[in-house]
Amino acid sequence: MNRIFLAVLAALLAGSAQAQSWPTKPIRLLVPFAPGGSSSIVARAVAVEMEKGLGQPIIIDNRPGGGGNIAMQEVARAEPDGYTLIIGHIGTLAVNPFMFEKLPFDTNADFAPVSLLAKVPNIFVVHADVPAKDLREFVALAKSQPGKLYYGSAGNGSAGHLAIEYLKLVAGIDIVHVPYKGTGPNLLDLVAGRTQATAAGTPPLMPHVKAGKLRVIAVGSPQRLSVLPDVGTVAEQGYPGFETTQWYGLNAPGKTPASIIKRLADEAAKAARHPSVQERFAVDDAEGIGSTPEVYAEFIAKEQARWGEVVRKAGIKAN
Repeated sequence: MNRIFLAVLAALLAGSAQAQSWPTKPIRLLVPFAPGGSSSIVARAVAVEMEKGLGQPIIIDNRPGGGGNIAMQEVARAEPDGYTLIIGHIGTLAVNPFMFEKLPFDTNADFAPVSLLAKVPNIFVVHADVPAKDLREFVALAKSQPGKLYYGSAGNGSAGHLAIEYLKLVAGIDIVHVPYKGTGPNLLDLVAGRTQATAAGTPPLMPHVKAGKLRVIAVGSPQRLSVLPDVGTVAEQGYPGFETTQWYGLNAPGKTPASIIKRLADEAAKAARHPSVQERFAVDDAEGIGSTPEVYAEFIAKEQARWGEVVRKAGIKAN
């Protein structure tokens, strides 16, 4: 009995010593998308504050490609010592596992949740000539013209694609998806009136809304946005429980020691809630979260259940 007690005590002391001595060198944080997007903004804002608590620099490494899977594979194979981390995302953690027939890693086993960092709401917009002032009118219009309205997205499996497919399922409407290679080409055709609707974050859409080219008919967040106080949420316009947001978290290789995960989680949560980070996020209507690993793990599981069902019912494939 004494030997068992001593063994447990030794393990706890070893874990504590490891957490106190770590980190002793720079940490690499992979971003699975190109520079300039929301994922990079979240990574850089949080990293600046985390560096202060960890006492080591955090080097941001953008590794786009394969819908985020290239960076994910690299981190899945990295040494689980806390020196290689990745920005988790709705696409890589909750959509890709169901959209791709086979991935070179196990999304749940090969990545340890650290902390949910931020949420960025999607907004739903239509071209100014579409005779719908809000979501209810748009749904009625779509039901009166099944298969006649077109919506664009930044690509197959993108956040905007999934958001509108989710809306199609709950509202029972038939509108046609037109995938583009990025947000820019998508908005070019929408503003020109060649498509009728899209969903995305506020930064790329609001300039066109302010110019009178596009109209916001709903927001995907649970609450209304401060920049759009008069626009109702999807939930309050007839679809309770509806939520579609892009989200970003911090993940480590799956076998990273629990003591290091806790240290990272504590610093990440403090960073996400720091006033300077919250202020930076607010520019893009993002909400800084900062959570425990357990809360983040539960959140990922719920998102996988939600988006796995959407991918399956909508028949979305990674082609």
